[in-house]
Amino acid sequence: MGDDVRVVIVDDHSIFRSGLRSDLDASIVVVAEAADVAAAVEAIAETQPDVVLLDVHLPSGEAAASVPDASGGEAVIRGAAPLSPGTRFLALSVSDAAEDVVRVIRAGARGYITKGSSGIEVSRAAHAVAGGDAVFSPRLAGFVLDAFGAAVGETATTNDELDRLSTREQEVMRLIARGYAYKEVAAELFISMKTVESHVSAVLRKLQLSSRYELTAWASARRLL
Repeated sequence: MGDDVRVVIVDDHSIFRSGLRSDLDASIVVVAEAADVAAAVEAIAETQPDVVLLDVHLPSGEAAASVPDASGGEAVIRGAAPLSPGTRFLALSVSDAAEDVVRVIRAGARGYITKGSSGIEVSRAAHAVAGGDAVFSPRLAGFVLDAFGAAVGETATTNDELDRLSTREQEVMRLIARGYAYKEVAAELFISMKTVESHVSAVLRKLQLSSRYELTAWASARRLL
């Protein structure tokens, strides 16, 4: 899977933490574990991990009291992100409630996967998130599409919108919207990652979108996937 990825596992169930730790790929180095918000923020600030594997439903407790109605997962992100700016957050969830997952994504998580995922799937997701990509669990992806799709303005017809993009930009747009990592897009189209990044920036600018989440929602709503 490439270079090692340093992670912190945050979950209030010790059995889940130990099980996940044992199932992760050898390239995933667990530098700390935490069972609550305060311990998680402290561990992240101290270890500066690449990725935090974060329980969406971590109990908020007293440490999250300054963030009304926030879940523990949200509180960890808001508390730790300023202290470890290079760290990315990957949410883990067993919930099928849209608002739970969408809120933690809006708080700053780079993606989410279900707790039913295998160790190799979590490991791959951690590598993708560490590399700057977003990761969507197929079981829950519709929640994000619906949530961010509602914010995407219908300002032109599909053809008019696509006409703003070059042929190559349309190719990149479809692959990114389908969840491809930048490296995978580069390999698929035989171009460099830097070129992929340039195309993605151009696509978002021309379509007046702010993230790949919105791009996925935009493409899904127009049946371009």
